[in-house]
Amino acid sequence: QVQLVESGGGVVQAGGSLRLSCAASGFRFSVYAMGWFRQAPGKEREFVASISPVGANVVDDSVKGRFTISRDNAKNTVYLQMNSLKPEDAAVYYCATRFLGSLRSNNVFTREVEYRHWGQGTQVTVSS
Repeated sequence: QVQLVESGGGVVQAGGSLRLSCAASGFRFSVYAMGWFRQAPGKEREFVASISPVGANVVDDSVKGRFTISRDNAKNTVYLQMNSLKPEDAAVYYCATRFLGSLRSNNVFTREVEYRHWGQGTQVTVSS
């Protein structure tokens, strides 16, 4: 079955960096789009970044220039490099996946409803 396991969260000071990883199994990773979302306490889950099978990507304006999404299809893993972290970036970060069926797709997706499977999340805490 589809499994997504996030890791790399933790506590970091404002201005610091973290790299999140999401290890995927149970499906053909290279034909799926991948996404990162986050949810802070008392807030709705929100889009962070998305990447297509060939690496086309988009990030939310709130993290543009600070966060980078990437993927390694050989390792079935998607990453989120987070730099210049701010207290408002603190949240549980989730990865998610959507089947595309094409190795060559450039499609990315920014809405929760567009994703089928989700990981359990990893906590990111940013101290000021």
